[in-house]
Amino acid sequence: MIYTGLTSWTDHPDLYTSTTRKGEELAAYAAHFPIVEMDTSFYAVPNEAKAYKWLQAAPDSFQFVIKAYQGMTGHQRGESPYASKEEMFAAFREGIKPFEVQGRLAMVLCQFPPWFDCRQEHVDVLRRVRTELSGLPAALEFRHQSWFKSKYYDRTLSFMEAENWIHTVCDEPQVGEGSVPSVVEVTHDEKSLIRLHGRNSQGWRQAKTGPDDESWRKVRYLYDYSAEELKEWVEAARRLEKATQQVYVIFNNNSGGHAAKNAQTFLELAGITYEGLAPKQLNLFDDGRTEGGH
Repeated sequence: MIYTGLTSWTDHPDLYTSTTRKGEELAAYAAHFPIVEMDTSFYAVPNEAKAYKWLQAAPDSFQFVIKAYQGMTGHQRGESPYASKEEMFAAFREGIKPFEVQGRLAMVLCQFPPWFDCRQEHVDVLRRVRTELSGLPAALEFRHQSWFKSKYYDRTLSFMEAENWIHTVCDEPQVGEGSVPSVVEVTHDEKSLIRLHGRNSQGWRQAKTGPDDESWRKVRYLYDYSAEELKEWVEAARRLEKATQQVYVIFNNNSGGHAAKNAQTFLELAGITYEGLAPKQLNLFDDGRTEGGH
């Protein structure tokens, strides 16, 4: 089975109607896709009240790919709100427990930063993180290409398989060490993840000018996939589907509003439709009748 969705449910105006109010975006989103990547968890660990609110806003079959909190993957700068790593992981696990209990947790996505290269101390970090997330489906995404250099390629995949990591297959610009190639390989019997970041080479290189600079986000994921490029990823998803039970495809090219349109084209090219989605919202004066109907 191939599940397709987007990063976030609040950045896709094409999916909302004129009657969609603030706070109702998830319900509108869930009428189009069966999964979403939740990235608010990267900035703050979810609390129970918010978790149940989000769960109630989408159908029972709707699943969440929950991004790991920034302190878990080495992104955090400045003082941590947690006294220890153990406290941080415990808070995260408690925060996502409602998703786990309801069977709505597709996986925890652990994306490591571009400077996290292939060396023994970082392998040890991965082992510790996987231990802290024991019992949960966890996906691993690299941003440093050393993990897939020829001398480490097979060992990286074997390590991920042995440690029960779900491999995150990426599509991103190939602009040096801070990007990884598209490695269409399975390391987990049940699940695989594809994240499509776009191919904006110039935007990918743009770095933060300071700790509060967020302008890079506006260009890094600015990309509109062509039909031919999407066909390549339909074929890749089908290959993964032969080796694993569930393939999750996330479009992360949100900067220019292309993600929703590209995902819908992907589904059309793949001939995929979903049952059990949320009902589509109607426009204010649309009662659902076709033109000329009574």
